Amino acid sequence: MSAERAVVLSGTGGVWQVRTESGVTRDASMRGRLKKADGGKRSDGSRRRDTVAAGAETLKLAVGDEVLVEADDRGETWAIAEILPRRSSLARRAPGGGYGERVVAANVDQVVVVFAAARPEPHVRMLDRFLVIAEGNDLAARVVINKADLVPDGVPEATFADYPRAGYPLHVTSIKTGRGIDELREALAGRTSALSGPSGVGKSSLLNTLYPGLNLRVGEVSESVNKGRHTTVGALLHPLPDGGFVVDTPGLREIGMWGLAPEELDRCFREFRQLLSECRFADCTHRQEPDCAVRAAVEAGELSAARYDSYLRLRAELEDAPGVW
Repeated sequence: MSAERAVVLSGTGGVWQVRTESGVTRDASMRGRLKKADGGKRSDGSRRRDTVAAGAETLKLAVGDEVLVEADDRGETWAIAEILPRRSSLARRAPGGGYGERVVAANVDQVVVVFAAARPEPHVRMLDRFLVIAEGNDLAARVVINKADLVPDGVPEATFADYPRAGYPLHVTSIKTGRGIDELREALAGRTSALSGPSGVGKSSLLNTLYPGLNLRVGEVSESVNKGRHTTVGALLHPLPDGGFVVDTPGLREIGMWGLAPEELDRCFREFRQLLSECRFADCTHRQEPDCAVRAAVEAGELSAARYDSYLRLRAELEDAPGVW
């Protein structure tokens, strides 16, 4: 039987759920040790960090990966015979401070970062960290502020005003009032989107409202610690009725930036980019150097002081992580 192209929806215990091009969902196991079609290297020739060094280069399968599946002679058991090259990936540093990349989802078109207007209270510095991860993975991003019904009108727009100024689309939503739902659904249509953000901000509830057929499990926010309880145990890729997919990722309480050198961080703040060539020094850290265009723009009120402060904090964090880069 000939191989059929499919996309990985989820996986656990060595069994992966895949959806074929014909729209059929099947369970498939990995066939032996699979070699990566691209030889384990990026387009620039550098070695990818999602491979295993022992023996042949072996890809760690992730949701969103495109694969070829084959059935046995009786057409009863399916196996993943080949993993096709990725066009993109959303990756983060392994949890617990370990050195190793964890690919959250493959072949992603955009990252949709979801925060709550309240319950839990939003931490803007954490939002900056999510956006840096998206930029570091060369992925488009948009910001969603959910639970808008919990705060007075205009508060989400004022609190997160820096992000539209930086070039990120801002969606203010409420599943109770229906605010912003149609516009967000339109932004997701026909694309593979990874929803990310802290626990308890209502990602699963939001997806259920956008696409009632998903029937995702919903958790409650813990009042005592103001953190959401985890309800998603692993990333899941959901086919959308109007085309495209959405990846519902687990709530990420610790976000690590993997594979990003400190000197590359300024380019992950998109509003900084047009100014970088105007700094006197090509390797400007934007701290104390004379004739720094970024710092001058902050002092003139042309760049967000809060976003600049996030840059300084994240740069210090990257410089304090020896051996990662």
